[in-house]
Amino acid sequence: MSRDGAPGLRHGWTTGACATAATTAAYTALLTGEFPDPVTIDLPNDRHPSFALAKESLEPGAATVGVVKDAGDDPDVTHGALVSVRVTLGEPGSGVVFRAGEGVGTVTKPGLPLAVGEPAINPMPRRFIAAHVAMVAHRYGGSGDVVVEVSIEDGAELARKTWNPRLGILGGLSVLGTTGVVVPYSCSSWIDSIRRGIDVARAAGREHVAGCTGSTSERTVQELYGLPEDALLDMGDFAGAVLKYLRRHPVPRLTVAGGIGKLAKLADGHLDLHSGRSQVSFASLADRVAGAGASPDLVAGVRGANTALDALRQCQAAGLPLGDLVAAGARETALGVLRGAPVAVDVVVIDRAGTVVGQA
Repeated sequence: MSRDGAPGLRHGWTTGACATAATTAAYTALLTGEFPDPVTIDLPNDRHPSFALAKESLEPGAATVGVVKDAGDDPDVTHGALVSVRVTLGEPGSGVVFRAGEGVGTVTKPGLPLAVGEPAINPMPRRFIAAHVAMVAHRYGGSGDVVVEVSIEDGAELARKTWNPRLGILGGLSVLGTTGVVVPYSCSSWIDSIRRGIDVARAAGREHVAGCTGSTSERTVQELYGLPEDALLDMGDFAGAVLKYLRRHPVPRLTVAGGIGKLAKLADGHLDLHSGRSQVSFASLADRVAGAGASPDLVAGVRGANTALDALRQCQAAGLPLGDLVAAGARETALGVLRGAPVAVDVVVIDRAGTVVGQA
């Protein structure tokens, strides 16, 4: 995969870009009586996408525009969602005031780049929207003092599939985007959620967080340590994102938890644990068990194993703690990435049922 995403896949536009387009069209209509359709906006990197209007409404003192989000070929939870903006004239000198409409969340916890009580419209989309309001005001003689209320159809329901409830963003989705472009399979939004999760945990004074590869490892860690929900980081495949951010923004203790296959890859130095981007090395697992004094037959069995769980079962039958060996290797990788940051690390390896099969 290139930095720009998987080759041949189509880029899309963020909710922030859609909200910017809708704001631009609505404010233009408020000042001129006409909706530009399609509406073109300016984004970083010399991009100037055009958006068709899916909904438009003009009434005295208010204009509303809806744009359907096209996330390209990225499996984005908001792909196909209707992003609507209602623009009304604001108090003189007020500038651009943002409001959360139906389906857009409100910040309720500290640690995010927005104050508690603010609508969950991130800083960069706010900047895009404010810049386009200024351009429209300059072009058509407006003051630029407006109230921008952003709504996302079914946003409250869609938000349940995101990190928002855990981050303390309640009532709906966040309006996101740093460049306005959705890069297919870049997973930038997931990594951004990991960072915001660490920020929220730090702001809440948490001294122990857990990076978990999935819901089973998350449940196991909660049972082991009784951690509150805002201390649990849905790491997925992005171990590197957790470790690199904690290196710069440390928390006293980190638990890394996951299945033996993913953590075997971490033990080998892979920081992206996705099956399409890293593979379990059975030669490496065989070397680990050989170093622990395994018999030649067991070493050969592990080297020829079908899966990491197959290797684990062979070792369990022989009384050799492969899970502990993998946990120790994963911990060593984690400490190497942390580069001496004041973060104590432990690793928990589980099987598919959530049973702990290794620790370091």
